[in-house]
Amino acid sequence: MERGELHPQYLDVKENSMMKREGGFTLIELIITMAVFVLVMAAASGVFSGLLTQFKQQSRLAESNIEGVVGLEILRKDIDAAGYGLPWNGVTGIITYTEANGDPFSLNGSADGVPKAIVSADNVTYSGVNSIFTGSDYLVIRSIEVAGNAVSKKWTLVRSVAPYVRTWTPAGENLTSTDRVIVVTPGATTASSHTLVTNGTAFSTTYANVTALPWRPSDPSEARVVYGIDPTATLSMPFNRADYFIRRFDAGDADIAPKQCAPNTGILEKAVISHVDGSYQFLPLLDCVADMQVVYGFDDNNNGIIGTYTDGSTTVQSWPVGTPDESLTIASVLAIFADPAALRQKLREVRVYILVHEGQKDMNYTYPSSTIAVSSSSTSQPGYGLGRTYNLATLIGDPEYKHYRWKVYTVVGVPNSLR
Repeated sequence: MERGELHPQYLDVKENSMMKREGGFTLIELIITMAVFVLVMAAASGVFSGLLTQFKQQSRLAESNIEGVVGLEILRKDIDAAGYGLPWNGVTGIITYTEANGDPFSLNGSADGVPKAIVSADNVTYSGVNSIFTGSDYLVIRSIEVAGNAVSKKWTLVRSVAPYVRTWTPAGENLTSTDRVIVVTPGATTASSHTLVTNGTAFSTTYANVTALPWRPSDPSEARVVYGIDPTATLSMPFNRADYFIRRFDAGDADIAPKQCAPNTGILEKAVISHVDGSYQFLPLLDCVADMQVVYGFDDNNNGIIGTYTDGSTTVQSWPVGTPDESLTIASVLAIFADPAALRQKLREVRVYILVHEGQKDMNYTYPSSTIAVSSSSTSQPGYGLGRTYNLATLIGDPEYKHYRWKVYTVVGVPNSLR
């Protein structure tokens, strides 16, 4: 072996090493590896997709619940405030005012024309493209506070002798000179009257001119209540009014419901009537609403206990069921609704049932029934059966309705401001 040559045994090692480096993976090994990788990724993506879908559904459910809490609390507070600041007499025959946006179903007393604080139409026939909500109720509340503007939250007392005006702290709680107000004299004719103070045919004024209204000479120390109604507009009504109803299409027939809403559902609206032109100022309360039903609780014998529940149209229910302590019939209920004074004295509770779906459409979910009761959920609760049975299969569509989670919200208001 010459100098510089490798020993044969080292040549064998070098050749073996090179063969190992050049061997690599076979095509079959690569295919198997890739197949395993694809299967793992498919499994992982399926799990991720399921988690993402579940997360979106839970987010929608949480969003629906938050909307329900906020929107329905507004409705409950408005029911509680029904009649607040409303003149009880001294309207018809003394002044003439225009019911802004019309009088859809006898909003005033049939005998004296006094404004009713709260009234609803049972199973309304909706017109046009919103006829999909025919059978739902329509609710009207009249109260100073339902407008929601800052002025409608303010009030004060005025006298013809010192101290002339009751002022508040902080100063921001006081009415300003240009605020449009009404003036009411409590107990002017009877102990239970709220008489509207007028100046000729004018039933409202600016706060700056309140003390210029005529005073009763027989009572120089007379105290009056001043209620703020609107910041600037000349009033068309001696109160504020809000209508509550469901709609999916606006005045131009455009679909305004969110995309996640099921067919034939819409938005529960609080529509405040403008004093300027009688138009609606819409405040959406809740999305994806299919139905709204209103039930009233009456204490006819004034013993402080509700003895009758009614839909206000066709049906009365003694309460507790089977143990009536009152003798209200549907005829006597309708007579109460026609008389604002009786309504103030006897109405103790308003229950509103609202059918919605929570979250968005879920093809992996099946709702268990084709119908749902839009009323109290059991015979142990007042108002059971006084709403209506809503046919999801017919009114939403089969099988479309099956893939939504349907729920009935219950709002219970106590209109203590009536008295």
